[in-house]
Amino acid sequence: MNDLVSLRRSPHATAKDTRAFLPTNREEMAARGWTELDILIITGDAYVDHPAFGPVLIARFLEGRGYKVGIIAQPRWDSIDDIARMGAPRLFTGISAGNLDSMLNKLTAQKKVRGEDQYSPNGELEHRPNRASIVYANLARQAFGKSKPIILGGIEASLRRIAHYDYWSDSVRRSILLDAKADLLVFGMGERAIWQIADRLADGKTITDCRDIHGTAHVRNKGEWEDLPRSEFVGDRKTLFLPSYEEVSTNKDAFMEMSRAFQYETNPANGRPLVQPHGTQAVYFNPPADPLDTSAMDALYDLPFVRKPHWKYRERIPAYDTVKHSIVSMRGCFGGCTFCSITEHEGRHISSRSSDSILREVRELRRMDDFRGVISDVGGPTANMYKMACKSEEIESKCRKLSCVHPGICENLVTDHKPLLDVLEKVRSEPGIKRVFIASGIRYDLANRSKDFVRVMAKHHTGGQLSVAPEHSDKTVLDKMKKPGIEHYDKFVETFQCASKETGKEQHLVPYFIAGHPGSTLESMVDLAVYLKRNNMKPRQVQDFIPTPMSMATCMYYTGRDPFTREPVYTAKDMNEKRMQKALLLYWDPTQHDLVREALTRTGRVDLIGTGPRCLVPPASGKGSLSIHVKRAAEARAKEGAKGVRREAPRAPQRGPRGPR
Repeated sequence: MNDLVSLRRSPHATAKDTRAFLPTNREEMAARGWTELDILIITGDAYVDHPAFGPVLIARFLEGRGYKVGIIAQPRWDSIDDIARMGAPRLFTGISAGNLDSMLNKLTAQKKVRGEDQYSPNGELEHRPNRASIVYANLARQAFGKSKPIILGGIEASLRRIAHYDYWSDSVRRSILLDAKADLLVFGMGERAIWQIADRLADGKTITDCRDIHGTAHVRNKGEWEDLPRSEFVGDRKTLFLPSYEEVSTNKDAFMEMSRAFQYETNPANGRPLVQPHGTQAVYFNPPADPLDTSAMDALYDLPFVRKPHWKYRERIPAYDTVKHSIVSMRGCFGGCTFCSITEHEGRHISSRSSDSILREVRELRRMDDFRGVISDVGGPTANMYKMACKSEEIESKCRKLSCVHPGICENLVTDHKPLLDVLEKVRSEPGIKRVFIASGIRYDLANRSKDFVRVMAKHHTGGQLSVAPEHSDKTVLDKMKKPGIEHYDKFVETFQCASKETGKEQHLVPYFIAGHPGSTLESMVDLAVYLKRNNMKPRQVQDFIPTPMSMATCMYYTGRDPFTREPVYTAKDMNEKRMQKALLLYWDPTQHDLVREALTRTGRVDLIGTGPRCLVPPASGKGSLSIHVKRAAEARAKEGAKGVRREAPRAPQRGPRGPR
């Protein structure tokens, strides 16, 4: 395999020249003198030539290796004509639903259609089908025939590669490979795998010759998988057999064991090959691909992106507006939060760019017509994990921990913020740069280890507000999330406020919270609302938990048990209760008061309904007094007692956290 470091930025045409973009039709192919593509990339997102758009990043990467790559964005799915407009590619067709799972992109936690698709022109809906990877793959097969390989990639394929619970159909679905009838699936960050596939096919090998590439999965037929050598202990690198689709789709204990086993095989250094039977077939998963080192990351982001939507779009692309003046400094996350799928897709290893590479991109931004000296973000999944790593490669190669920071920060983790502080200072010092923000997430338990980082954040990189994600206040719920205790957040609040005061700025934290997460009861949400009221917090950034494919919180939601402890976990599934949990986070909003009163009545906390300073909501208009709420609470308790059951899990103990000074 060639060296990723050999990729470097090359001169390219202006954005007004069709040759600056990857070709999207025959005319643009002809402008480059091409009669045939080597590789066709189909994406569910609008074509924005920016490194924040994953399918485009892969397409540019392959172009940088000398391949003729074309891209079809958001093709029509009522016929094969749109997908076939540039003809069959010589090597393969790559399929991606886009930057988000297509179902998550369309539907809310309440299973209602979202008001906007941020990756489509003008945010319009209906520019991509449901389960886009499957639809596009089947159209490509019809258009190009069985002889042309089809390869799935992107986050939808990556997180649906094993049998998985699908919230929107409330069922366990097969590996997406089988429904898409694709030849290979590339999971995770796909540069290494897709390059090896392209090189082997270009050398005259077949798609079958690509089955051993790390970071890929494929389907094996009857007789090809049953006799594989089975792993007997951790470290032997033989094949680990997961419970079959038939088992996990009918037995929640089997689903839990599959989810648990899968999580421990995500380290590229010690992950074992996996096999999951689906009837007479089986899906075979190679170990994850090695992450990119700094030189490879630099080469990737040095590619000649136009950094604009394709010239055919007259409408705005909302997602582009968010990222056009941002810079990716790192990828990966070792947090291991159970509700998040970043780790399952990007991995736990942190791949970081050098300061020189970041500064080259800053200079590219300065050449953009609409750049006014403000960089909206320098970061990644967790901005202050930049260049953090295990103190020893040997230790990391043997480690099978699922989080480097839970239940506490690992003693082997180097948490030095100096590399990040150095690169931020260099970016701030570039000519023409007025402000540099960190808008992507930061990990506040890590930030608490560096007062210098918090001080610099407050002084230079916060525009009046800084977003952080404590998620909840209850220890039981936070443990299920694999998040630090609320005391870590309280400490960060105090440090940040002091740092802001020292710099003469009035700045505020914008906290994110989740309602309806596994482990969260109405009682614990009431306690959270009390915590918010006591600390004068009125959150507007609230999220209703959505069980996304493959996450451990989704396993808890579906099975009702924690896959790591195997203990029962309560989860709200009734839509009205989910609405009440979310309403408690918005206790300050009059439009939510009826739901909050209902929640307080159900939990016997009518003492929080009133006009006193500790009350969450006022009495219902026209009811006269609290007597109606007291009566309803008594009736609810009597009804539950008569049935001999509780509607909620036992109330979790209150932590009594400190509020900000």
